[in-house]
Amino acid sequence: MTQSIAQLKKRAGHFDWGHSVELDDVRGEMAIVGIGETAYSGASGRKAKAMALEAISKAIADAGLRPDEIDGLMLSPGIPDQISPQDYRDHFGTEQDIWFSEEGGAMIWGATCAHTAAHAIRAGKAKTIVNVFSVDWATTRKQGGGRPGDWHASEPMKAGFELPYGWFPQPLYFSTFMHRHMHEFGTTPEQLAQVPLTFRRHANGHDGAVMHDKKMNLQDYLDRPLLADPFRVEDCCLISDGAGAFVMCAAERAGDFPHTQVIVEGVGRGCIDGAPYISQQKKLTATPQTFAAPWAYAMADCGPEDIDVIAVYDCFSGTALMQIEDMGFCKKGEGGAFVEDNRLHFSRPRSEGGIPCNTHGGLLSHAYVLGIAHVIELVRQIRGTAQNQVSNVERAAYAGFTADEGATLILRKGG
Repeated sequence: MTQSIAQLKKRAGHFDWGHSVELDDVRGEMAIVGIGETAYSGASGRKAKAMALEAISKAIADAGLRPDEIDGLMLSPGIPDQISPQDYRDHFGTEQDIWFSEEGGAMIWGATCAHTAAHAIRAGKAKTIVNVFSVDWATTRKQGGGRPGDWHASEPMKAGFELPYGWFPQPLYFSTFMHRHMHEFGTTPEQLAQVPLTFRRHANGHDGAVMHDKKMNLQDYLDRPLLADPFRVEDCCLISDGAGAFVMCAAERAGDFPHTQVIVEGVGRGCIDGAPYISQQKKLTATPQTFAAPWAYAMADCGPEDIDVIAVYDCFSGTALMQIEDMGFCKKGEGGAFVEDNRLHFSRPRSEGGIPCNTHGGLLSHAYVLGIAHVIELVRQIRGTAQNQVSNVERAAYAGFTADEGATLILRKGG
């Protein structure tokens, strides 16, 4: 069994390169009762706000609710053109007070929003909360903006220290980490290839994936030119338009909704010191999941051996591989061997080793909506309605990521 939260607190100060964020226990307090998504695509001409409202509408309908029954709204910080409570009221023609938080949306907040929402419900600030994330980056990039590297280029320390030496943008950051992983542990290009290949296979079985029917085999992958050694284009996330949303409420109410209960069992958050100045990180082959996942396991009173399916933030293939290691599914440095032999595919029985991962195709092949679709896919896996359905799912885990921070969300089948 995993360490207790008390034990984690005792060892939290033993690291000089990162730490766990101390989150209080919310095990069994929250449930996800509705999910909704727009179509995912390349440049579509759609606006982020319109897509957010579409996804919310679908999530509310999926939960069997009316728009006036939503009294909480969560979205991510720092993302342009997100909706406000007034946008919600104007769109749906409602007048209710709406508790609002920018500690939601996607990335790490796709995991920790459940913890924040639990506190809002405890305090009586809301009862039924919708979490939403939306981007129109494919459209804005086509128009000359919307590049994920824009923030890095504008941050003064990066602009003054990293950019002049050519260390920009994200593919170069993360290819450096993966190159170091190969140097330290002997990970091969053929092993790394198993991550994008498996996620592409999953996308080919998922009608909503951007890369649906875009097949690829190992030789296809190896024949592609290097983009940033050891990465090829297929190792890098898509740029997409789209939105996703899910509705949360107190777990004690979950039985009042039409679907299989999906209960929040554990939430963890970890930080790597020195980031977001990625050149200053002390452990290039480690991710913040080192500190986030143990906290979530402790809260859920389970370990990696108890998880049936995972969805890992895969901005790059190497990031996914390292997070799988840091979540405890294999030892550090053994990720290359772990992902061989089809061990990430949804059809591979858990008893034969491996772990089904990103069964919708992930950021590499499904859509780049920064993790909101990962959580929605896990809800479908627990409900038993996923297109690439894993057998007998009882627990699922999402790994969110922002380079300097990571978060882990563990969900359990209830009822």
